[in-house]
Amino acid sequence: MDLRRNPRRESTVLDLSVINAMFPPDLPEPANWEGWFRPRVLPAGAEVTRFAPSPTGHLHIGGLYTAAVARALAHQSGGVHVLRVEDTDRSRRVAGAAEEFSRLLGAFGLAPDEGGTAGDGDWGPYLQSERRDVYLSHVRELLRQDRAYPCFCAKDRLARSAEEQRAGRSPLGYYGRWAPCRTAAPEDVARRLAAGEPYVVRFRCPYEFPGRVRFADRIRGSVTMRDNGNDIVLLKSSQEELPLPTYHFAHVVDDRLMRVSLVVRGEEWLSSTPVHLQLHAALGFDPPAYAHLAPLMKAEGPSRRKLSKRKDPEASVDYYLTAGYPPAAVRHYLRGLANVRLMDVPTAQALAAPVHLDEMRPSGPLLDLPKLRSLSREFIASLGADELYAQLLSWAEEHDPELASVLVRHRGLALAAVATGRPEGAPARKDLDRWSCFRDRYGFFFTELFGPPPAADDDRYGGLDPDLVRRIAADFAAAARQAVDAATPERWLAELRALAVRHGYAPDTAAWRRDPGRWAGPPREVANVVRVALTGTTRSPDLFAVARVLGAEEVLRRLTAVAG
Repeated sequence: MDLRRNPRRESTVLDLSVINAMFPPDLPEPANWEGWFRPRVLPAGAEVTRFAPSPTGHLHIGGLYTAAVARALAHQSGGVHVLRVEDTDRSRRVAGAAEEFSRLLGAFGLAPDEGGTAGDGDWGPYLQSERRDVYLSHVRELLRQDRAYPCFCAKDRLARSAEEQRAGRSPLGYYGRWAPCRTAAPEDVARRLAAGEPYVVRFRCPYEFPGRVRFADRIRGSVTMRDNGNDIVLLKSSQEELPLPTYHFAHVVDDRLMRVSLVVRGEEWLSSTPVHLQLHAALGFDPPAYAHLAPLMKAEGPSRRKLSKRKDPEASVDYYLTAGYPPAAVRHYLRGLANVRLMDVPTAQALAAPVHLDEMRPSGPLLDLPKLRSLSREFIASLGADELYAQLLSWAEEHDPELASVLVRHRGLALAAVATGRPEGAPARKDLDRWSCFRDRYGFFFTELFGPPPAADDDRYGGLDPDLVRRIAADFAAAARQAVDAATPERWLAELRALAVRHGYAPDTAAWRRDPGRWAGPPREVANVVRVALTGTTRSPDLFAVARVLGAEEVLRRLTAVAG
């Protein structure tokens, strides 16, 4: 840290009795908290990281990304990952948001080692609103050391100052001639406190003319930027029933007492790092290391922009749960955004591999949903039938109760459906990239989900005359039982060829190509009638395998329904 700046020398030291009267009489000293929140006993090199969201709305996918990186860095080093909810801004708190953080992190396999609303761990509470006395002790200590002071400026006074600063193109903030309470006489301050005038407590910034500050970032390397020259608020208005600290102050105290060694956070906090370093120094704390993650981006035509909560549904973490992306695949994808070498390896390998900050780039990675679907498809295909069923059912119970009910009643049919067209030991079909696609891909196996087959005049029959569709369905229905019960797909194929010839179509594609004028069309047009009648779609797994899973009775029922 570069400290070559002009120190401010003015001082307005309050009497200790005045300072102590501002706080509860039984408030512990900072040293007491140091003893209560003892240093952690961890292996050398172990990192303590934290995910510290504010409960002001839905969890953003960028927040999940931050949590995934921070948790990985802690666990791979033998350390601890903490969830701390920074809820000191009462005006913006959303009811239930803190509980949502714990639910969503757990749903994606990113549960913390400590913290959340359950409050597990010896370094809690993990809700900042429940740590008020911890912060008050440290605010009082800064007042005693003349590194903070009460400020009585009303909102209208601050608004006028901001207008003057804008007009003069000066930096916005509380400093210089716009900081009258900074140099107030101690006896005047004591009088106003005794009179019960409302106040906030401000940090006494140590530099009159802030220069440049240099610090290390674990992703960006050496960073140099303008230092803080503003007397920021530490403790909010005394008019509140229980005044709480600002984010800047509370998180510095908590990072110290929770023994956080590495702060992984979004780059929007990079500009606040100078003031955070000043607060650490004023409190006598060694600051943690910092790693500022670039924001997730979205392609928009030829350009890129930050992912937006308002514009982009995929910005919300709930989007991925509702759509049915397997949590393991999402974690894999987030690790791949952090370290591109992990993107194209199997999910199990990616989740077991370490994440390296020095492989992360200061430019924002592009959120690419097609790539996520590809990873998800590969992951689902890698699952055994029983595990696939279990994960699908778990998702359906939460997001598609009707499907869940069907799966529970027809477990054997569900297992047979996903195994359709997959010989023993062969890779699974890769036609599922989300659990929400199961209805579309495999719902036709279940009578409750399929309903009546498409009528003969449906466009899915390829524009064939409805009467011809009905005749083909009726003709094949007559032979369906024997064809379905056949031990081999060859018998099924022979029945389909014979069906095509009976209706003037070529028996195979080669015959059609040799003499197209002889035939009404290629055999696939006839096969498509059977396919649509049985599955409702023009694309499906192997038709013989589908028919075997459905069984002769159900095949006959569907063909008969189309035949009319």
